[in-house]
This record gives sequence, C-alpha cells and structure tokens, in this order.
Amino acid sequence: MRKLLGALIIGSVLMLGVVGSGHAAVLLVDDFDDCTKPNALSGDYGAWNKDPNDTTQSCVETFDGDIKYGMAGYSLKLDYDVDSANPAYNGFWMDLANSDLRQYNSLVFYVKGDEGDGFTTQFKIELKNAGAEVGRAIVTGVTNKWRRVVIPFRKIDGLTDWSKVTQFVIVFDDINATDKDGIIYIDNITFETL
Repeated sequence: MRKLLGALIIGSVLMLGVVGSGHAAVLLVDDFDDCTKPNALSGDYGAWNKDPNDTTQSCVETFDGDIKYGMAGYSLKLDYDVDSANPAYNGFWMDLANSDLRQYNSLVFYVKGDEGDGFTTQFKIELKNAGAEVGRAIVTGVTNKWRRVVIPFRKIDGLTDWSKVTQFVIVFDDINATDKDGIIYIDNITFETL
C-alpha cells in the first residue's frame, strides 16, 4: 500500500510539473491601474525630452481611465510633439530594476492611437542593459483600436545580454513619426515566454 501511495504521489508531482511547464511565463512591468509610481518592478518612470528648452517639442505622460485596455483601470497616455524646426525626439522611459529576462522571449504591450488628436502609426522602442547595450525595434501598424504588440527578443537589434535589463524606452522622433504631434495610449506592459 505504501508503494502504491508513493507511486501515486510521485506521479501526481510529475503531472503537475508537465502541466505547469505548459503555461507561458509572464512578468508584469505595469498595467497603470493604480496611477502611481513605481511600476510593478519597483522602478521609476516618466516622460523625457531631448531639449527641455525647445518649447516646440515635448512629451507628457498622464493616465486615462476612459481609454484603457479592458473593462477597468487606466492606461498610460503619451501626448507627444516632435513637430519642430530643430531635430526633435522624446518619449517615455521606465526603469526595469536590472531584471533578469533570460526566461522570457518577448516584449508584449497594448497600444492605441487617439482618433481625435491624431497619432503616429509607428514609433521606436529601446531596451537597455547594465552592459550599456541598447536594443532597438520599430513598432508599426498603430491604429485607433487597441492592438496587442508582441516583439520577440530576436527582433530587438543590439541587445545580447538579457541577464540585467535596466530600462524600457519609447521614442517618438521627427524621422519615424508619421504624425509629428499626437497621442498614443499604452497598457499592460509585460515580458512573456510565448
């Protein structure tokens, strides 16, 4: 009887391991539902501007409870302007607290443009690590409807060490922006194994 009970327990543990390994790993960075800093990784974040003294370019972050992905909560609202006579770029940065992302393979988030104020259909993202590497990718296909963006790590050029990732950055610039003055909404930023 003890042998049978032991075999059942071992079999159950092995089955749990197989079932558990079939689920995707997810690391929440932020869903913005509490409208406060820090993010879910205890990291700070905020909008940044190439030249704060140039009033013709800017990026401002706020939270929006009316426009969000899902039925409840808030989204991150990025009101950007790169329509300047000077070289212009700005965006949003988020501290990732030296996260070890080696068990994940994709950056995932939701994005939507503001139909009333206009929006760029593409922008750049960057991931930075403790070794001063910067990985970059272009997000395309932004519309006025929520879209799930999945960027596999293999598509992020320039980053080879995923053991201490320090920062996630959204970049609006006068070269890539299809609309140089507009609003983009971001929600549910995660790293996932897909």
